[in-house]
Amino acid sequence: MSLANNKARLRWACRRGMLELDVLFMPFVEEAWDDLSDKHKAVFERLLEGDDPELFAWFMGHEECKDEELNEMVQLILNRVKV
Repeated sequence: MSLANNKARLRWACRRGMLELDVLFMPFVEEAWDDLSDKHKAVFERLLEGDDPELFAWFMGHEECKDEELNEMVQLILNRVKV
């Protein structure tokens, strides 16, 4: 089942082992999810499959994601959620 059709499951998937990721993902889902295109929703779900250390490095600017779609989503989240 796609997380896109079940916001409660999506919220659960956004709960990570790192607080730094939680404070990015949770507000993004609450504030932006409903406005995303189906394509962007699918990319976000794919992003959530990543490992926390890798995601942390991308969001903190320590590394750049080589996948163009995922990198675009990282930038979208960073621009949308101000922490």
